[in-house]
Amino acid sequence: MRILGYGAKFNTPRYQGRENGMLVLTRKLGQSIMIDDKIEIVVLEVRGEQVRLGIRAPKDVTVHRMEVYTLIQGEEPAKPEA
Repeated sequence: MRILGYGAKFNTPRYQGRENGMLVLTRKLGQSIMIDDKIEIVVLEVRGEQVRLGIRAPKDVTVHRMEVYTLIQGEEPAKPEA
């Protein structure tokens, strides 16, 4: 696994492998990453600029594309006033 950091400010040990507070990893087709021993993200296919990912997660973990997640967050009902 190769960890990448970009730009001069990322050459310090504190920022090595992080870009704007995000861990940046390089994976090849068929390789995966694990999150918290529960969630596996696998690179299934790469076509041009599109990457197809497979996600294995417990049923109680919700997974959404960011554009769907943003819509859901914007449509949540207002919380009752106390």
